[in-house]
Amino acid sequence: MTGDQATGAATIRVLIVDDDPLVRAGLTMMLGGASGIDVVGEAADGSEVLGALDRHRADVVLMDLRMPKLDGIAAMELVRRQPQAPAVLVLTTFDTDDQVLRALRLGAAGFLVKDTPPAEIVRAIELVAAGESMLSPTVTRRLIDRLAGDAEASRRHTEASKLLSDLSPRDRDIAGAIAQGKSNAAIAAELHLSVATVKSHVSAMLAKLLLDNRVQIALLVQDADRA
Repeated sequence: MTGDQATGAATIRVLIVDDDPLVRAGLTMMLGGASGIDVVGEAADGSEVLGALDRHRADVVLMDLRMPKLDGIAAMELVRRQPQAPAVLVLTTFDTDDQVLRALRLGAAGFLVKDTPPAEIVRAIELVAAGESMLSPTVTRRLIDRLAGDAEASRRHTEASKLLSDLSPRDRDIAGAIAQGKSNAAIAAELHLSVATVKSHVSAMLAKLLLDNRVQIALLVQDADRA
């Protein structure tokens, strides 16, 4: 009996999507030594993702952004349309890549730079598998600042402000805490609520705002805060 079976904890099933065989091999080897994580499959291009998901029921997909046939953005859109879609963690070489913010707006649960220390990669997988976000508010702000002058910034600010104004005061408090990078447990302690209550509010907000995950709530708050 494994440690996970003894404690009743579910193993997190991971699919790695990257066109570099060395990256795939390195991640597979590294994650193979992590308790509670099982690399169930690999894909060498975004065009192979849906087939790989059909063969391997994955909870988390580690998705490269730059691939030759179908890039990570297009592949992630395909993944997010699937019923009971797995969480997607974007893999990137540079954290200043403009494509990262696009991926987050489309529903990625976070992103990892490829030289992230192994323990942080494992922690990121655990967080997104549990429905938490894996993105610091500082990094989010830096990414948004890079696109501050784009033609869509004003529209996003107006739309985000309107969406947040339609939420209850309690939901706005929780959304603001999510944008600060706080976990459900931290939000519960700060607002004197149970963790279950916070989770219920987050689920209701996602449904009302037609969003996929907490990262998109954080981006919405930061878009609204931008004057």
